[in-house]
Amino acid sequence: MEQELARRWFFRCLGILAAAFIAVALLVVIVDPYFHYHKPLPFLSYRLYEERYINDGISRHFDFDAIITGTSMAQNFKPSEMDALFGTRSVKETFSGAGYQELSENLERALKRNPDITTVVWAVDYNGFLRNYDWVQYEDYPTYLYDDNPWNDVSYLFNKDVLYHALLPCLAMTLAGQPSTTMDEYSAWERETGLSVILQSYDRENVSPEPKLSFDEEDRRAVTQTIEQNITRVVNQYPDVTFYVFYPPYSICYWDALHIKGTLERQIMAEQTATGLLLQCPNVRLFNFFDQYQVVCNPDYYCDDGHYSDEVNSMILRWMAEGCGLVTKENYLEKIQTELDFYLGFDYDSIYEGN
Repeated sequence: MEQELARRWFFRCLGILAAAFIAVALLVVIVDPYFHYHKPLPFLSYRLYEERYINDGISRHFDFDAIITGTSMAQNFKPSEMDALFGTRSVKETFSGAGYQELSENLERALKRNPDITTVVWAVDYNGFLRNYDWVQYEDYPTYLYDDNPWNDVSYLFNKDVLYHALLPCLAMTLAGQPSTTMDEYSAWERETGLSVILQSYDRENVSPEPKLSFDEEDRRAVTQTIEQNITRVVNQYPDVTFYVFYPPYSICYWDALHIKGTLERQIMAEQTATGLLLQCPNVRLFNFFDQYQVVCNPDYYCDDGHYSDEVNSMILRWMAEGCGLVTKENYLEKIQTELDFYLGFDYDSIYEGN
């Protein structure tokens, strides 16, 4: 008798546990906080905040014909502003700290899945030219969200982090009557700006010259591999898509650091090589804003030596829509020389006078 009761108790507990697991899995599928299975449900509120978990779902299920991509330099773009300027229906898929390869692979997946895409805005980090083409900063990736293999979805369906950090916040926002995160708000940040803020992370006194000063053939091969593997290869597969590619306008403090290191000319020669390769693609509209000195030389737009406020992101969209800063085969060598002359001859000490 006792054995029978114990057996019943065991199977009852097992049944309750199995039902709980099934309930959790069903809840994840229905809410789908990372949009792995479907687009956002209209009666639920969603929190968009984990780029490497959410971006693939945006590519799969959102309704759009344009995409903004890049690193943290692109996070403050407002797709609503792009739509007003370019007549698009855009989404934003940025990856903080990403290398060229990560951005390229995500964009390629989006283009394959969505034949409606006509326009891409792509922030190409200037400081990435001389890195390895497959350089990565983050290796802990939710790869189970990136493929179409249903068997590894167990990592999504039975994941305490998904439950606590994604699903429950969605339900809490819905019950509280809070709206979903907008695409303008997604990944955006707001920080203090100004020279005093920049100097909290940029210590020019500790910047020292680097041993390798000149741009050589090894550098040329590295830049060529990076650009061809990660940008032009993708661009050439989609000749009907217009790619608005731009180099983010880093602050004058970034150029100061290059000047102190003795690598400024090397970096600009890397830019020249990359630019020549990008201009071979007829569907690339390439922009360089390093001559927008009213921005670059104004620390009030920056929170560190590279990252600018959302005001600058808005300017960049307007500049591209107006054709301001457009680089062509006819003008790029002249622009490179002007850039070289300006940043080699700039009085960097004057930035810090009075600080």
